[in-house]
Amino acid sequence: MLIQQTKNVQAARQVRFTNVREIVEKESILKAYIYEAIEVEKGGLQVNFKKTTEFIIPEEFKNKWEEIPALKTAFYALTPGRQRAYILYFTAPKQPKTRESRVEKCMQQILNGKGLNDM
Repeated sequence: MLIQQTKNVQAARQVRFTNVREIVEKESILKAYIYEAIEVEKGGLQVNFKKTTEFIIPEEFKNKWEEIPALKTAFYALTPGRQRAYILYFTAPKQPKTRESRVEKCMQQILNGKGLNDM
């Protein structure tokens, strides 16, 4: 019943409904999930998230580090969340050309200390 939002979401899960009747039919199960979530929160339990250093940095990006050492320095100066966002964005495409293109487009933003979605 609990669905992982996307393959990159490490902990959060959601319940999806297509109509109100589904909510009414599953009311007791939903309440049980809510009470369990409250107990988990009160108990202070936490999820062990994958660390940024555990993500694989694509070769296309590493190659740019050799050409432009400041890019590597700027990348590691970013917050772990921003680093993860770039790594996930760069590794998503199957084609090396697309990965390279994404790295090229984001290089200046990284050098400026900006995250993937920063303006």
